[in-house]
Amino acid sequence: MTDSIAPSALPLPLLGDARLGARAAQALTMELTRHAGPKRCLVIGVDADSAVLAEVVGALLPGDSISLVPVPGAADELRAAVEEQGPWAAQKLTVAESVGEVDPADVVILAEPLRGAADAARARLEELSKHVAEGGVLSVAVLALPGLADGATEELERQQAFSGVGVDLVLRNTPPVRVHRLRFTAAPLSLLDRLAPAKRPSSVALTRSMSIDSNGVAAAGIALGLAAVAKVTRPKSKLWLLPAALALPVAAFFRDPEREIPEDEAAVVAASDGRVLSVERRHDVRFGDDEYLRIAVFLSVLDVHVNRAPVAGRVADYFVEDGGFAAAMKPAAEHNVAAYTVLETPRGKVVVAQRTGLIARRIVQRAPIGSMLAKGERFGLIRFGSRTDVYLPASAAEAAVGVGDTVRGGATVIARWL
Repeated sequence: MTDSIAPSALPLPLLGDARLGARAAQALTMELTRHAGPKRCLVIGVDADSAVLAEVVGALLPGDSISLVPVPGAADELRAAVEEQGPWAAQKLTVAESVGEVDPADVVILAEPLRGAADAARARLEELSKHVAEGGVLSVAVLALPGLADGATEELERQQAFSGVGVDLVLRNTPPVRVHRLRFTAAPLSLLDRLAPAKRPSSVALTRSMSIDSNGVAAAGIALGLAAVAKVTRPKSKLWLLPAALALPVAAFFRDPEREIPEDEAAVVAASDGRVLSVERRHDVRFGDDEYLRIAVFLSVLDVHVNRAPVAGRVADYFVEDGGFAAAMKPAAEHNVAAYTVLETPRGKVVVAQRTGLIARRIVQRAPIGSMLAKGERFGLIRFGSRTDVYLPASAAEAAVGVGDTVRGGATVIARWL
């Protein structure tokens, strides 16, 4: 990558230039919009018509500073676009001639899809990483449409395995893209005080307060596809009605409502919807010698199954243990297949266990090691009936719920820090 920021690739056959629309721009700027600041941002490869520019302007807060490095030949138009935003925004947005003029930033955004051969993409990412401040994030998009993926796509997947802290597939873009967020050095825990829960651009919003998780969109699409195949192959049969009728309840299972997260710093919120099965103090050698307060919640098939972080924390570890598939409300569920997300917090280690049940056979965890989760932030889900366990340092927390209580993920206070 040079200081002039050369275009990453030639236009796509039949599709023209690969542009990032509003949905992709939202995913690219996620770390910027959720950071309460003050923060420094560097946006590379932007022009006056870029959807990324609009998102960046919308995210501006007092104390922010944002540097814009334009695509070749777009500097004058970009400066004019910045001036049109008014004096308040113009004071915070600076158009730089090259990345060499800009100090390292907390959030670095490449405003055009990364394309090309793997070696060239690797070199460009290495250069971009030099402009990311300690603990900062680099956001990059690559093409996700089968047949258009290239070496850059493969390289980003490789980088994600080592430095990734989040990824979003944005289908509502031409062409579809996958947005990768990379953190090359650990972020300080103090950053947690300035983070809001991240949204998922890949979810489908039904109303302002209700969305369907992308898993539900895919599952409903499969059901409707099976109905269409059955209708075509057996036109005289009513067999197609079965998968067609299942599409709506399957999508409803993956509903993802907005929740009002308690602002009380001492509050620990539920990791899921459901009913409290147990509240107990116990030791667990997997998490060290300390005693933990464990609050277990059972999710029926009628509950919302999106899982949320009970506290703000940095993902320090994640592991899965094999086991059975006993009914989640039974004692035998202690030995079911479970995924453990270990959060490092200023108050000690907190663990969330996503535990399978009799019907649940699929755990989704979307927070790689190194991710920074705000309290109440979505980090995964469990498909169909299941259970979540929250482990808190027993010496630092006290329970605020009892057995049989009904809780709502991200909203109900299940414990308080002492």
